[in-house]
Amino acid sequence: MEQSVVVEGLGFAHFLGHLDGVGRVVLGLLLLMSVASWYLIVTRWLGNFLAQRQAEAFLQRFWQGGSRSELAARLHAEKIDNAFARLALDAVDAAEEAARGEDSLKTAGGLAEYLTRTLNNSIDQEAAAAEHGLTVLASAGSAAPYIGLFGTVWGIYHALVQIGLSGQGTLDKVAGPVGEALIMTALGLAVAIPAVLAYNAFSRRNRLWLARLEGFAHDLYVLLTVRNDGTGRGA
Repeated sequence: MEQSVVVEGLGFAHFLGHLDGVGRVVLGLLLLMSVASWYLIVTRWLGNFLAQRQAEAFLQRFWQGGSRSELAARLHAEKIDNAFARLALDAVDAAEEAARGEDSLKTAGGLAEYLTRTLNNSIDQEAAAAEHGLTVLASAGSAAPYIGLFGTVWGIYHALVQIGLSGQGTLDKVAGPVGEALIMTALGLAVAIPAVLAYNAFSRRNRLWLARLEGFAHDLYVLLTVRNDGTGRGA
């Protein structure tokens, strides 16, 4: 009867009530990582979903729109709400600036060179923006299990010290506190697993997204430079 009362007194609530300062810090770190991870998972997923829809709509309008001579006017009238629209607008502005023939360092080397630099810079900026939040997810995925393990080791140490001081080293006195200390490891894994899965999913999405953006940049380059290839085509 006494043993059943002791077992019933153990659990997550009992574990929280007997945490010391170090245990509270560890639990606070895990909670902070979990909140940050889930915030980034939700916001990044919604952002990527909206960006995908906006990009698909823009590309459909772009390729089914008017003639190439009207491209600049159409783009300046567009709502620039996605990476493909920004890339196209940057490319058109660069082509117009190079066509004016102004003597500046930016346009040195002619249209082809200036357009290549502009497209590469735009893609680099989008790649940097796509990395937002991934460092936090990677840190949570790699550090949370070790933080939880540290909490477990610290909890077991204190449980064994208390058992040693009480002089009651029987199995029922040891199993409960040690089992409670293992909760920290479980919490660490609960934080790390969603973060790792989200990091891998977002990294794959970024690779595919940037590959599509680079393909579109190549199309823009051909579209804007073919009229200047010396053959007189596309004038």
